[in-house]
Amino acid sequence: MAEITTRPVTVADAPALAALLTANRTFMAPWEPVRPDEYFTPDGQAAIIATGLVSGAILHVILEDGEIAGRVNLNNVVRGPFQSGSLGYWVDGNRTGRGIATAAVRAFIPIIFGREGLHRIEAGTLPHNHASQRVLARNGFQRFGVAPRYLNIAGEWQDHILHQLLAEDL
Repeated sequence: MAEITTRPVTVADAPALAALLTANRTFMAPWEPVRPDEYFTPDGQAAIIATGLVSGAILHVILEDGEIAGRVNLNNVVRGPFQSGSLGYWVDGNRTGRGIATAAVRAFIPIIFGREGLHRIEAGTLPHNHASQRVLARNGFQRFGVAPRYLNIAGEWQDHILHQLLAEDL
């Protein structure tokens, strides 16, 4: 069985992430916002990484036996009395269905609740994204609602099922 870990992303990861995203552009299109061509370049990924790190996002690469296989991140981190953020993740399409996303999220959760000291993680999934819903359920997330026309995905405002995990639920 492969070893699945995560580590903080660095700007040096931009070329590998750009190559993986380019290879998966069609595979990920139904689940992602429409992206400009620049997004799929090393410079585009370096800019996204730099912006994310400055904004307080928590960005990790997913590693399968030491090789970058995707990314897991916590965006929209709010401190103060809220102590929450929004989880996102993706895995190379050639590696799906093997538990990599589940293992990566499982490895990421203690970082969010432990080192980062947050209280809540939220994640949204498209209603037909059953694979992502299974990843969240296997990691203890609970469904708590539906957000109509929540995000613009694949060029359309689409509903999302909302899930959350609280620190005390572990």
